[in-house]
Amino acid sequence: EFHVYRHLRRREYQRQDFMDAMAEKQRLDEEFQKKLERNKMIAEEQTAKRRRKRQKLKEKKLQAKKNKLEQKKQEKEPDQSQEQGSSEDDEEDSKEEEEKEDDAEEPSFVMGR
Repeated sequence: EFHVYRHLRRREYQRQDFMDAMAEKQRLDEEFQKKLERNKMIAEEQTAKRRRKRQKLKEKKLQAKKNKLEQKKQEKEPDQSQEQGSSEDDEEDSKEEEEKEDDAEEPSFVMGR
């Protein structure tokens, strides 16, 4: 009956080896998933940081543009103080026209140089 015992022992060792291998595989899978999650979180933080930076620059440019228009408006106010007949709609239209004129006056590139 020793051969029966030896067979049972061999099967038990195989079962334990299989369970150990599965546990190791699970541990490695969990570590991999944690690493993926950590990398994803880092990437999202970087993306959010860059998004905030872009938004900040965009707001800064918009504010500079508004300040520039305000300065132009203040420079023209003494001239308009004599005319007192302008309304808000005219001012909005003039702002749009000034923006269009600014775009037309400054070329984005110079040809032939």
